[in-house]
Amino acid sequence: MLPLMIFASSVADVTQSWSDRTTISRIDRSYQEAVKRNDTAAMKRILHPRFQLVLGDGRKVSRKQLLDEARSGRIAYELQDEEPNSQSVLVWGDTAVVTAKLLLKGKAAGEPFEHVVWFSDTYVRTSSGWRYLFGQASLPLPPDQASAATAADR
Repeated sequence: MLPLMIFASSVADVTQSWSDRTTISRIDRSYQEAVKRNDTAAMKRILHPRFQLVLGDGRKVSRKQLLDEARSGRIAYELQDEEPNSQSVLVWGDTAVVTAKLLLKGKAAGEPFEHVVWFSDTYVRTSSGWRYLFGQASLPLPPDQASAATAADR
């Protein structure tokens, strides 16, 4: 009987992990879409109250700063999308990490920009569901590496 219980427990763990990975993948894509639309209500629902983002140059961005930036409408995104098939999700207990390549294009304060970055987003399970706690984003990839990396992934 014990081996059957261990097997049932393993199946339940795999099913939960798959379900969590699917949920986190969906939430992260929803978050990217909310940023693209400067949708502060959606961003607030996803961001953990203690959220922090660290950029490739070492700057730190708080939840408040990120929401204030979205409210300002200073950045108008045409693209704020994960490159297809670049997303990886790792779940370990009540923590999940999403890594993907992000394609960014738009205007900031009226000036056009276009970048490709890699990011890692860390989510934690809370009593109110998964919340985005910590993010890291690379510096923009150099144009030759961004296009080469993009082409190689297709």
